Amino acid sequence: MEKLIQITSGRGPLECQWVVAKVLKHILQEAKDNNIDYEIIHRENGDENLTLKSVTLLLQSKNLNDFLKNWLGSICWIGKSTFRKLHKRSNWFIGVFELEGLEKINFNEKDIQFQTTRSQGSGGQNVNKVNTAVRATHIPTGQSVFVQDSRSQLENKKLSIERLKAKVLEQNIIQLQKRMQETWNNHLNVQRGNPIRTFSRTDFKKSYEDKSFKKQRSQLKNELKNYNNDLN
Repeated sequence: MEKLIQITSGRGPLECQWVVAKVLKHILQEAKDNNIDYEIIHRENGDENLTLKSVTLLLQSKNLNDFLKNWLGSICWIGKSTFRKLHKRSNWFIGVFELEGLEKINFNEKDIQFQTTRSQGSGGQNVNKVNTAVRATHIPTGQSVFVQDSRSQLENKKLSIERLKAKVLEQNIIQLQKRMQETWNNHLNVQRGNPIRTFSRTDFKKSYEDKSFKKQRSQLKNELKNYNNDLN
């Protein structure tokens, strides 16, 4: 199973862009801990260093649904702005969304059809008497390239594979950018309130939980003292 997710600051200020970068780091660490493969497909840098306006991830694993239950939705960070010290706001929201309906184009050399012909000079004049030029076509996408750089058919074939792969991957990027444009509403739909997860403090760790029993022991001692006083 594989899914594309987008982490976005929406139209939020610089502080939200900072939160996006922090959430990205957190998600990647959790993905690693859960043996989930990931790939950063696209990122849009923020207005300052170490900030991101948005980032798109490709996740691959058998149990993605359980993992994403803890991430899809609004994410809240509670803390004072690290950029505007006097800013009164303390709650900053970003969004994590799933991008659906996008098929990733896979490139496989077995899907290439090769045709050889004589290299052409100016005016269509045949340069060689043997077929050294190569036309390579990627059958699934219909993309093709024509290579006649070398007098060696083998070298032209190698070059055609490299250039065709770059062309197919470029088409994949264009498709992704188109999908990103269609999902621009995600940037506008970051909702405040009812966050799926909340973080705090500048180190972006969950609030510290006091696991000692000091308070509990103190409370029990007071209850025991009061009990003894009642008996006397």
